[in-house]
Amino acid sequence: MQFQVEVLSTETIKPSSLTPDHLRHHKLSYLDQIQPPIFMPMVLFYPKEHDHNDLDLISIHEQRCSKIKKALSDTLVKFYPLAGRVHGTQYVDCNDEGAYYVEAKTDCKLSEIIENPNPKDFNKFLPFELDAAHELPVCFQVTFFACGGISIAMGMSHKVGDALSYFTFLNGLAAEARGEGNDVCAPVFVSDKYFPQKDLSGFYQHRSGIIKQNISTKRFVFDGPTVQAIRAKCVDMSRRPTRVEALSAFIWCRYIASCTSIQQEGVTTDAMYTVSHAVNLRTRMEPPLPEHTFGNVTRTAIAVPPVPVDPKDGTLHGVVNHVREAIKQVDIEYIKKLEEGDAHLNFLRSRTEEVKRGEVVSFSFTSLCRFPIYDADFGWGKPVYVGSASFTFKNLVSFFDTKVGDGVEAWINLLEEDMEKFEKDEELLKYVSLAPSYKNAKVSINY
Repeated sequence: MQFQVEVLSTETIKPSSLTPDHLRHHKLSYLDQIQPPIFMPMVLFYPKEHDHNDLDLISIHEQRCSKIKKALSDTLVKFYPLAGRVHGTQYVDCNDEGAYYVEAKTDCKLSEIIENPNPKDFNKFLPFELDAAHELPVCFQVTFFACGGISIAMGMSHKVGDALSYFTFLNGLAAEARGEGNDVCAPVFVSDKYFPQKDLSGFYQHRSGIIKQNISTKRFVFDGPTVQAIRAKCVDMSRRPTRVEALSAFIWCRYIASCTSIQQEGVTTDAMYTVSHAVNLRTRMEPPLPEHTFGNVTRTAIAVPPVPVDPKDGTLHGVVNHVREAIKQVDIEYIKKLEEGDAHLNFLRSRTEEVKRGEVVSFSFTSLCRFPIYDADFGWGKPVYVGSASFTFKNLVSFFDTKVGDGVEAWINLLEEDMEKFEKDEELLKYVSLAPSYKNAKVSINY
């Protein structure tokens, strides 16, 4: 749909107290260093409260924004690197310059955005392009809708943290706004001790894979019964696949079937097709690190299922088994080698070149299922809908829980020509739910 977002004001929110001198230099770990310089985005939507009339809206919006800014100022004291500035791939100067904060308005209703979300629309609620994360660790935009609802969008640089770090900060900020900041665990900044930084000059291109044009992002919803049906397709397995295992295998198989020619009889390929899953290392370390360990403490498990796959069900259990085996190998021995660093960096360099030459076609999955994405209550209730944005990468899938039930939203990024084929795949369409998000959420759309 066509709509405009107009910026009303911009400012920088500084921490409410100064960062001590001994914490002013936050060294990046080498897992931070190798992350692409992009903002990880989420947009949270909050409806107008029913007991407020339109005459109260300006006052209510002012109160809410004041509460957000005060909470942000206080929360940045604990998360002090986010108030600093990133210097290349080396460190964050924790100079208390503050977080970038924008207030904006739009001429559309909140319901027009969330009843059938279009990922590209969500980028308009962010203050920057996703690949503009140069020095800023974090940015915010609060957008007022014509109906009285608001959205709160946050972008956090992947250079400073992973998805778990993102929600540790976001939900800590919301708790501070509710007056419950004292209950939030302080983040632990220790990742550089386990993964010391490396000299990456002339070695690894961290912007590799970023694509500015020709990317299509679409949202596919699999409701609870559909997810169970896909899981049931995985036969002959000792342990039933998880929702994410089954869906990722299904989506990859449909991509192979619809977007490549290797399914055709007699067609062979010299390319290697890989399936990658992001894996949290905190729980796999010895001893395990706490969940509120801040930074990038995540790596990818890479599976290489055989191709071609079955044209109907893609022999899902075979793909799932390959994925499970790859994730199983992310063990303590893997982490010890990762801590040494050099072998992993050599692998990244060679794999990047292989992808550029077309020798490897990678397909990546990131799951935020079971993540607390709907927990951010700033004092006026939890969000009615949460979404992400259109990314600057191809062959990337992000999974999110549906608002209610046991369904999954898949936000899929493909090249435009691939998406045209993928979204018409008949086997895929048998399982995709057409229910808009507001029906899944069982909320009134009167806003």
